[in-house]
Amino acid sequence: MDLNAVRTFVTAAETGQFSEAADALSITQQAVSKRIAALEKYLDVRLFARTPRGAQLTIDGQAFLPHARELVRVADRADAAVRPGRRALRIDIVARRIITSTLLHDFHRANPGIDLDIITLDADLDGAVAAVDTGTIDATFHAVPTHYRLPESIRTARIIDEPHQLLVGPRHPLANARTLTPHQLSGHRIWMPGLPAHGEVAEYFTELTTTFDLTIDRLGPVFAKEALLEEISESTDLATLIGEGTRFLWPDSYDLRRIPVRNPALIYPLSIIWRADNRHPALAALRDFLDSRSRPRPGAETWIPQWAQPISVRTRERNHLP
Repeated sequence: MDLNAVRTFVTAAETGQFSEAADALSITQQAVSKRIAALEKYLDVRLFARTPRGAQLTIDGQAFLPHARELVRVADRADAAVRPGRRALRIDIVARRIITSTLLHDFHRANPGIDLDIITLDADLDGAVAAVDTGTIDATFHAVPTHYRLPESIRTARIIDEPHQLLVGPRHPLANARTLTPHQLSGHRIWMPGLPAHGEVAEYFTELTTTFDLTIDRLGPVFAKEALLEEISESTDLATLIGEGTRFLWPDSYDLRRIPVRNPALIYPLSIIWRADNRHPALAALRDFLDSRSRPRPGAETWIPQWAQPISVRTRERNHLP
């Protein structure tokens, strides 16, 4: 079935005049008549009765109209689903409470005309890169080790250096500190149930604990974050690490404290990952927005894992060069 003919039929039915349908479709009235005639021949029915007052639907035309409208609607949706700029930009933010969610929300507020499809893809770096490569999503956010071998089609840009904070309850020994150094966390139980055992997140915390002699407890059943916050608020020894941009809400009675970790700040380096040949205009706008929000921390002492540092930096540190 010719979709152009179906679209012409719907337009003619809604305007009631072949001439008005021609104007709406930017074609000639003769072309409208030919399309309608071809559709009638294909269906083997009369769709319109020509009268001095215009074109009126026959009984068969009335029966076909709702189906024709649905055909046009489905065709338009299919077209929009694959044409850059005419479909929603599909972004994996990894989790809905972390900094990527905050940044995408800010991007949406600054660009309300851009249609976004926000998802949380349950995948590690390998799975996320594969999803971008196959076109399942337009972009995702992960820490990308410098030694990681990316497909030739994939591009990355490090755009988020997020410091960690210690989250404690009011009875914790560190509760009244205004800032903490990583070495001050040594000997305290940092509870992170459900922390992945493999992948870039696991590698980050493995190097972090080794570097600063930290104790991270991964054990325990994983309930909702609200349950974790409640237990920390009541505990005298539990604490957890969260990103500076992570958004949590809790009752005032919990009296939880977010304490910045500095000297050095513990940085989790996040990159945006996309296909080099993705021409969606909203993707370019998103990258520009993230670039504008990615500001260096002048003079701040920071720590990032060795696997996230450029090779030249790792070589200098290994050789104790300035």
